[in-house]
Amino acid sequence: MSIDTATAARVAKLARIRVDDDALPALAEEFGAILGFIEQLQEVDVEGVEPMVSVTPMRLPRRADEVTSGGMADTILSNAPDAREGFFAVPKVVE
Repeated sequence: MSIDTATAARVAKLARIRVDDDALPALAEEFGAILGFIEQLQEVDVEGVEPMVSVTPMRLPRRADEVTSGGMADTILSNAPDAREGFFAVPKVVE
């Protein structure tokens, strides 16, 4: 697929990337190569192929989904510069 420099400039603007005018032809060529590769991938027959998460067929270890209080409030608050009554104390910012 052929991408012109105007399209490359528009894509760069949408991506908030500053591209010099002299670099636009090279960028347009790169975009064209990327789209060509995507077209090649679309030609691959994937009928009957299961989606994979990894190249090795193993499940991730899972832990029990249990609701807990965390039991670490004292440990967490020990790092705070100022803690009162089990909460972080912060300066008042709204009058």
